[in-house]
Formats: sequence, structure tokens, C-alpha cells
Amino acid sequence: MVWGTIDSCSCISAGLPKTEANWQDVISDLKRIEDLIQSIHIDATLYTESDAHPNCKVTAMKCFLLELHVILHESRNEDIKETVGNLIILANSSLSSNGNVTESGCKECEELEEKNIKEFLQSFVHIVQMFINLP
Repeated sequence: MVWGTIDSCSCISAGLPKTEANWQDVISDLKRIEDLIQSIHIDATLYTESDAHPNCKVTAMKCFLLELHVILHESRNEDIKETVGNLIILANSSLSSNGNVTESGCKECEELEEKNIKEFLQSFVHIVQMFINLP
């Protein structure tokens, strides 16, 4: 009977592929940042990819990660800094399998439109969903 208990435990982590679980965590952190910025004023405009082509999602993600560093350095709120720091680590580890992909014809970060932090976070969630919904 002992083997039955061990067997049921081993199934728990088998539910989601690891990278998909990481991207879900990234979305959770993005939602947390959205909630945190409701109570404080961040007057940052950030380069935002709002309509990335699926063939440019890695490039777009790298731009989002660069812009997260802006939030990290400009925010004085410790909760935001901690969440953004965690988000950068999670997203980088989730991206590592795609990190060396070279995409051509994609916009450089500086070519993207600057948008407020709320629009930036919404677009970021959209890009993360592109990674979750890989074919």
C-alpha cells in the first residue's frame, strides 16, 4: 500500500511543463505589480511592444526585460522592487531555452512606442501569453 502514496505524490509536479509554470508565475508577478502601482504614482514611460509578431516574441521579451530594469531603478517602493526583481529572474529562466534565438525583421527596443506603465504591463502579459500558447 505504501507504493500508492508515493505514486500519487509523483503526479503533482507532472501537471504542467516547467516552463509553462514559470510563465504563469511571470503573469502572477505582473498582476501583482499592476495592483501595487494602483496605490503609488510611477511617472515612467517605457518602450512597449504592443503588437509583436509571433516570430519576434523573443526579441520583444528581451525589450520588456530591459524596461523592467528601468522600473527597478526608478521605483522607491520595496514591494515593487522585490516583485520586479523576482519577475526578471523568472522571465530570464523561462526564456533561457529561447534566449539564443536570432529573430530577423523585428523592431529594436528604441524603435518601440513609449507607453505608460499600465499599458506596458498589459502588453507584457500579452507577450507572455504568446510563450504559454506555443504550438
